[in-house]
Amino acid sequence: MHMIRNKLFSDDPKNFPMAKTAYDGEKSIFSAVKLPTGKFKVELSMAEERGACAFMFTINLVKELPLYKLEDYLRGTPSSIPREILQGMDLVMKENPTRHRIQIGRSFYSNNGDNLGKGLIASKGFHHSLKLTSQGPAQCLDYSVLAFRKKVPVLEFLQQHIADFRLNCGPVHHWMMKAIERALKELKVTVTHRTTKQKYIIQGLTSSVANKLSFPIEDPDGKHPPRNVGLVEYFKDKYGKVIEHSYLPCLDLSKGGKMNYVPMEFCVLVEGQRYPKDSLDKDRDVGPKFKDIALAKPWVRKDNICTMVKADDGPCGGGIAQNFQIAVSEHMTEVTGRVIQPPNLKLGNVNGGASKVTVRGDCQWNLLDKCVLEGKRVERWAIIDFTDRDVELDYRRFANQLVSRCKKLHIEMKEPLFYEPSDMRELHNSKQLSKHLSSICSRAKEISGGQLQILICAMTKKDPGYNNLKRICETEIGIVTQCCLSKNANKDRGLDQYLANLALKLNAKLGGSNVELFEKLPRLEGDGHVMFIGADVNHPAAFNTSSPSIAAVVATMNWPAANKYAARIRLQDHRVEGIKHFGQMCLELLEAYARINKVKPEKIIVFRDGVSESQFDMVLNDELTDLKSAIESDGYSPTITLVVAQKRHQTRLFPKDRNQGGPTGNVHPRDGC
Repeated sequence: MHMIRNKLFSDDPKNFPMAKTAYDGEKSIFSAVKLPTGKFKVELSMAEERGACAFMFTINLVKELPLYKLEDYLRGTPSSIPREILQGMDLVMKENPTRHRIQIGRSFYSNNGDNLGKGLIASKGFHHSLKLTSQGPAQCLDYSVLAFRKKVPVLEFLQQHIADFRLNCGPVHHWMMKAIERALKELKVTVTHRTTKQKYIIQGLTSSVANKLSFPIEDPDGKHPPRNVGLVEYFKDKYGKVIEHSYLPCLDLSKGGKMNYVPMEFCVLVEGQRYPKDSLDKDRDVGPKFKDIALAKPWVRKDNICTMVKADDGPCGGGIAQNFQIAVSEHMTEVTGRVIQPPNLKLGNVNGGASKVTVRGDCQWNLLDKCVLEGKRVERWAIIDFTDRDVELDYRRFANQLVSRCKKLHIEMKEPLFYEPSDMRELHNSKQLSKHLSSICSRAKEISGGQLQILICAMTKKDPGYNNLKRICETEIGIVTQCCLSKNANKDRGLDQYLANLALKLNAKLGGSNVELFEKLPRLEGDGHVMFIGADVNHPAAFNTSSPSIAAVVATMNWPAANKYAARIRLQDHRVEGIKHFGQMCLELLEAYARINKVKPEKIIVFRDGVSESQFDMVLNDELTDLKSAIESDGYSPTITLVVAQKRHQTRLFPKDRNQGGPTGNVHPRDGC
């Protein structure tokens, strides 16, 4: 659609001034001047075999958007947000970077980048959004970096990306074919053996190499029966191209049942193809280089943001914003902030009493000479070892040291009932895993006469089979589990801290109390109880189009410690963010709180996660209303505070004093909301 719009506007710049319009690539064009309306024929040159293609481009005037409505809203009238005006202004600010940069969602990246090796580059860019604040409309830019595959010939990419890939070395081994296919499958390429702008998706590799591929070709005049022609011969006769690397397989670029095999040497990777973050994290060569670029220090980040605002290919470049009479300051806005100081904590001490722990300015504390406030006795526990034999858990040493570390933390822990070997493959066999875990429960009951309290599960690495393990243990069989990696459990350096962290998790899962607030939080000092509620919705993966979303609500069950929780979950419609039964779930948690404490809380503080700004009204008008109607009865009407917690926001705050680091903790800008 962009190509059609660009052709129409470039052919008639007088009536269709490109610099005075912004296009979303779909149905909406925002223009600073009136455009001709009607249907317009646009011809585009496509592939050589298809010639020119004609398209009908229809322009209709839908609505005029007077900016005074935005000014009225900022003055307090009317109350509804003028979203169409904001959408138009946001699109105007994106138009210039859209024309010159690689666009990924709401972010824009440079066509050039820092070389990472292995055929990859780190492209610097920015995430862009437009916000309404008490200061007025604000352009929100944040520094961002993505890894892309280089726009290079496929063979050049393979030489850089796969260490053992070599040209002119004869037949390719089966394992190399697999490596090539993994590196290329589903990537987009263009071809060089003929004139075309078309992009193709790599479906895979051909099963045979180029010099052994053949296919039937029909006589165009129909006078002779189809004849079998080799791919090498076909490319030489049809395109005048000699295939130099005929010992390699071809790329399968087939689409819609139409066969299309092209030698790798005639294919070039398309620009702007992201390299998966998971693959970056696993790569010990490329990963650290990428992190050095992406995790910029605060003042480097600030300088990068300011540079991008002023750049010719940035949101303020190209004169487009000015044509809409939009001016943007090149300097960051200033806001007044308030830093919440970290609370003092209460931990146990070696004498059995409680100690006050003052948290440092960087919000860190440790367990040196400290212990938990309430340690649960661990009498019935076992170890199941899923690790591979070459890195299997040294379970005797691990168990002895864990028991010893727990004792120092005032968590009484007996020796494990038994050690059970297994392997990582079992994590992916649900039926076998369920049977094995059930037998572990039965064995524990026979030995101890009671239910297994906790099962420690040692694993070689983080693995998708973890999901199976948790689902079976905690929803089917009823075992509390704690996973650990054998490489961490076997190490010497830092083992004491690792075991302490493990012990804290064990104690919390068994109902103990690790740490509490030493005094009540500011503004919550009264005698009345306070309950904290957290709510979120987990959605299925993008490719899953049918599975339900899962809403979860968790609430504190004690005060003022506020460190014991109960949870409720519900299934709801696929990818629906609004929590359907929010009020009922909170009511169940409130009733549980009242049973435990013999009193209902006077204040409820709700932290709602996972909602965008466009969903604020839904949370306020639907979920909060549902909560109130569910719990307010018989004169009970607690004070409810609703906090929308956004972790993935793009707002960055920098202290004016360059020598002062960004303050740890929550910073509340007075003028930035």
